Amino acid sequence: MSPSIGSKGKESGTARVLGSGTSGIAELLVFHPVDTIAKRLMSNKATVNFGSLGTIIFKDKAAAPIGTRLLSLFPGLGYAAGYKVAQRVYKFGGQPWFNDILVSNYKTNFTNTFGERNGKMMMQATAGSLTGIGEVVLLPLDVLKIKRQVNPEAFRDRGFLKIVADEGFALYRGWGWTMARNAPGSFALFGASAFTKDVVLGVENYSKATWTQNFIASIAGAVASITVAAPLDVVKTRIQNANFEQKVSGVTVIKELIKHEGVGALFKGLTPKILVVGPKLVFSYTLAQSLIPFFGKYV
Repeated sequence: MSPSIGSKGKESGTARVLGSGTSGIAELLVFHPVDTIAKRLMSNKATVNFGSLGTIIFKDKAAAPIGTRLLSLFPGLGYAAGYKVAQRVYKFGGQPWFNDILVSNYKTNFTNTFGERNGKMMMQATAGSLTGIGEVVLLPLDVLKIKRQVNPEAFRDRGFLKIVADEGFALYRGWGWTMARNAPGSFALFGASAFTKDVVLGVENYSKATWTQNFIASIAGAVASITVAAPLDVVKTRIQNANFEQKVSGVTVIKELIKHEGVGALFKGLTPKILVVGPKLVFSYTLAQSLIPFFGKYV
């Protein structure tokens, strides 16, 4: 997820899709349970204590055997797979594409405004922000994934096509808040990553950064991104995990949340997400960078 992904230019588009898509699937299998825990903590409106933690995380499987409890952390895996693979392919290929457009058409403007070095980093961050905004097209899959994780009753045994037919544009509920969360989040992700490589590590050509440099830059970018987007992420999640027939505005969610849970509730689930950022990014980044050249030999 660092700015250098997809910037080599010698692998085919098919190789990038196969490499980043496979990376997304592998990442999903390893980290989906942690994502489920974070979503359930963010959606919980009651006070969290050690005694209630099991019920919040495992829901009705809290008293089940350990194997059953672990499997309960994989709800909506099909929707999650579709969303994660599409997101990774879009993210890995979209940000460099937006950056190429900015470099080709607006490099002079960025350079004159921020200077050559800062302008390069600002283009990386802006390209990331544009990518994040465009990610709203994948919102229905994200909505279904979240509902499966925290509110499976909303499905009422309906399949994917039946839900799409029944709900229509309701699956895009919270699109404005999603864009509001993605824009600064992706800006911080790619901007902090570029800043770390350029200023902290002294890397001028991001595509030639070492594995260690990519690791450090990706961690810095992801922590910045998650922290910046955390409040809006909580709002987005609560809008999306409600029953389909419920129409709750983001403003209402914020008012009720602050009134009953306090301002600190805007950062619910932040710790589990940050704790998984390091290995998650290293895993997905290194796997994608290894698989894309591999597939490039054959397609």
